[in-house]
Amino acid sequence: MFITPALAQTAGGSASGAGILVQMAPLVLIFVVFYFLLIRPQQKRMKEHKAKIEAVKKGDQVVTGGGLVGKVVRVDEIYADVELAPGMKVKAVKSTLTDVIDPATAKPAND
Repeated sequence: MFITPALAQTAGGSASGAGILVQMAPLVLIFVVFYFLLIRPQQKRMKEHKAKIEAVKKGDQVVTGGGLVGKVVRVDEIYADVELAPGMKVKAVKSTLTDVIDPATAKPAND
């Protein structure tokens, strides 16, 4: 009867069960490290960003996805009207806003 080496190894019994655990341990360890160093902090940042954008109100200074900076003059569920210059308003989708600038730390552009 012909027995392949792979079949002969599995006939060993409990030794192969422990071998599988030893082989899987580094992969599990790598996943855990990636989760705590990359995935979890990114999810936290996304949650904070979403909360910041949802809290946008009239008078806030915002940065759009295209890099334009302006003051919010009107907000609804989906859109925010942003005044880029006196008399020049654009309608932006709220989810494309990248940042809300704190007026206490913001300084004028021509200073």
